[in-house]
Amino acid sequence: MTQTISVMIVDDHPMVAEGIQSILESYDDIRVVGCLSNGRAALDQFETLNPDVILMDLNMPDIGGLSATEIMLERRPDTRIVILSMHDNPEYISSALSHGAMGYILKDVPTDEIKRAIDTVMRDERYLCTGAQGSLEPKPSAREALTEREQTILLQLAQGKSNKEVALSLDISVRTVETHRKNIKAKLGISSTAGLTRYAME
Repeated sequence: MTQTISVMIVDDHPMVAEGIQSILESYDDIRVVGCLSNGRAALDQFETLNPDVILMDLNMPDIGGLSATEIMLERRPDTRIVILSMHDNPEYISSALSHGAMGYILKDVPTDEIKRAIDTVMRDERYLCTGAQGSLEPKPSAREALTEREQTILLQLAQGKSNKEVALSLDISVRTVETHRKNIKAKLGISSTAGLTRYAME
């Protein structure tokens, strides 16, 4: 018996979401457990729906795909998220991966590539569609950008808030704040709290 893979689709374009759903439902080993139209709805329901894989649009009203991805991974680090996008711009792709997405596929890919992406991330491997691969060339001089969530946490820390206070205000665990703090320091190459505060003020 092949394991059934449960998939949640998050896209604010009904025709796109329904099209992907009908493609996926043609496979015997895939079950679509939800089609949601924005990041907020996805955040409200993903723990209840408990999908194996989430196909996430980037640009959506209210909460976009990157912010939703980051918050989902805070709550459930083992969530497999594949970004669906029209953008093959390197900045979009590297930003999606830095937010924790396991895959990135363009909306104009052949239908079997969506299935291939799902199968790949189910093996805990990263999947980039052909059009997205070249964007991952390392840029040695570039400092890695902070995600939106990391910027929020950095500003709160710079205001003198403790890890516990930041955790309470964002409704996350102290350990999650500590992880973000460590990632921020690594990305910026700053080792001290005073250095972080100075950076945030600048």
